[in-house]
Amino acid sequence: MATVEVTFTPLPVHVRTARLVATAVARRSGVAESLLDEVRLAVGEACSRAVEAHLRHCPGQPIRVALTDDDEQFEVVVTDAVPDAERGMSAGTAGMDGDAADPSADPAEVDAGFVDGEVPLQLPNEVGLAVIAGLADDVRIAPAGSGTSVTMSWKRRTA
Repeated sequence: MATVEVTFTPLPVHVRTARLVATAVARRSGVAESLLDEVRLAVGEACSRAVEAHLRHCPGQPIRVALTDDDEQFEVVVTDAVPDAERGMSAGTAGMDGDAADPSADPAEVDAGFVDGEVPLQLPNEVGLAVIAGLADDVRIAPAGSGTSVTMSWKRRTA
């Protein structure tokens, strides 16, 4: 069983690197070529969720990605360091921090970084989790230390 670990600062630019590493490790571990796009998209979505949460709550903490393969499956675990209390989540919704745009938020913060004050449509994070669940064979969301982990796995192709 081989494991590759990647730790990155919570910046959107690093999500691409995580996707590329995940795709390369999945290919090497025997995941079918037809599933590599699904691996890339699911890992990108999980890492994007973690980056967004970190930027809001703990921008100094790194995001961890562990990629493991064994004889049966390829597994990716994306772990953030955002405590459930800061996400405003209950135990039954661990990892599902359905934040939409907050109408009471400071408009200067909401508009930051967007041209002409245009704010992109923000979908609840449950949508992102649904996308991940549709791409991976198995998805688990669980508490991990002070944060949350999203574990995704894909069956290896048979020889």
